[in-house]
Amino acid sequence: MFAREVRACKKAVRNTALLMLVQILNVLRSERRATLAGVSEGLPEIILASGSPRRRELLAGLGLTFRIKPADVDETPQSGEAPDALVARLSGAKAETVAKTQPDALVIAADTVVVVDGDILGKPKDERENRRFLERLSGRAHSVYTGHSLMYGPELGTKVVASKVRFRALSALELDWYVATGEGLDKAGGYGIQGKGAAFIPYIEGCYFNVMGLSVSAVVTTAADLGLKLLEPSGMGVGRV
Repeated sequence: MFAREVRACKKAVRNTALLMLVQILNVLRSERRATLAGVSEGLPEIILASGSPRRRELLAGLGLTFRIKPADVDETPQSGEAPDALVARLSGAKAETVAKTQPDALVIAADTVVVVDGDILGKPKDERENRRFLERLSGRAHSVYTGHSLMYGPELGTKVVASKVRFRALSALELDWYVATGEGLDKAGGYGIQGKGAAFIPYIEGCYFNVMGLSVSAVVTTAADLGLKLLEPSGMGVGRV
């Protein structure tokens, strides 16, 4: 009698555990579908056409759900191309590239360059070039341009934001230290304002987030130009204005 009761209890526990597992899996599937869709029902999917961790962090700060699909485009400047024209063209190309396969989504793309003495500094190829970049920036001001392009359906909206950043004079030891960290190798101009590079910057004029690679304000206003509002009082994401 006791053995039968034990077996019955074990069976009941297994059934309860199985039911709970099924319920958990259903919840996870629902959350995954929502994450993949990036939106609430009836609202467009949002895709960030960039693999930058900084841009991902800034966009996530708005409370938006989105997925990431980096765009592969040739970022070589054209002959005589101005920095604002360059970032506008490249961000637009990135948005259009992703939108070709995601025509119903809101695609957000960006491109950032650092400019000093009229020369465009992209991402350094190696530590030696990273040091050369920093030597040029040391003790003076430079400009940071970011192109922001949003595409929704056939419409493409682009805004270019410029910020001015001043470096204090850097010693040879400071240059050696920073280059050795490797922080600047994947960043325009060879430094990160949100990381260890902040120790070099006593002054900035303009949008700080633009220097990080994404002006959140520009993203919101460009989306509004396309008829979309990213900031909902309910926090539910995007919807038609």
